[in-house]
Amino acid sequence: MAETSVPRVSPATPERGGVLPQWKAGLPLADSHCHLNDEAFAQDQAAVLARARQCGVRYLIDVGATSGLAANRRAVALAEREAEVFATVGIHPHEAAAVDEHVLLEIEQLSHAPKVVAIGETGLDFHYDHSPRPQQEEIFRRFIALARKRRLPLTVHVRDAYPRAAQILREEGASEVGGVIHCFTGSWEEAREFLDLGFFLSFSGVLTFKNAERVREAARRAPLDRLLIETDAPYLAPVPVRGRRNEPAFVAYTAIRLAEVRSCAVEEVAWRTTENTVRLFALPTGTHRNP
Repeated sequence: MAETSVPRVSPATPERGGVLPQWKAGLPLADSHCHLNDEAFAQDQAAVLARARQCGVRYLIDVGATSGLAANRRAVALAEREAEVFATVGIHPHEAAAVDEHVLLEIEQLSHAPKVVAIGETGLDFHYDHSPRPQQEEIFRRFIALARKRRLPLTVHVRDAYPRAAQILREEGASEVGGVIHCFTGSWEEAREFLDLGFFLSFSGVLTFKNAERVREAARRAPLDRLLIETDAPYLAPVPVRGRRNEPAFVAYTAIRLAEVRSCAVEEVAWRTTENTVRLFALPTGTHRNP
């Protein structure tokens, strides 16, 4: 078993974010899925970004998700202002029932912004069924078609619908553009379906939860060159900050846990997941390259 290098944890800070990891200087991280456009960050977004930089986060993918479109517009605007922030545009399956042609048209228009790097989040959520399943599936197919038209990868949300999501991705030719199954929480058998389609898998703070052994098995067995890490901030804060508002700096805790799960050095996880994020979303390489 390889030794895992684990950064120390600093004392609690007065910021709302709470306990921050101390991260090795020069070691890059990428938060492949967060919602900095969320109202939860309205009062301290600049401080949140500063803490992310402090913890080595070189790339942040700010994900559009709401049919009201304001969050998508905020994501695009933030990406234009901040060098390390990139945006996706799309509608969460919870809100699929509210998507009309006007919404689809504006999402397509927003997708032409220079720092929009993916279509999503889109997908299927059969756990809550906030939108009827037929409408979720229809909007999912429409966004896959848009991703193919725009030649952009997909950021896909799936909950309690892995077989159906894989079927739709296959039927709609999503392998042409690829993408990522964000916050993957399925089994290894379900993971293989998406890997076979050419998709990446992204692991969130769920990887650190006590009852997530099935998720850890998938993270352990999947090829490292197909793995990303994320926060899904402000949701799903990892251990040891579970229960707090999540933020991009905390992606370090997921990197630490992924290294433990795979019995490798955290440096390898940090470099490889950052490189994978750059490769999937065609990001500028900047200074993140592994020496």
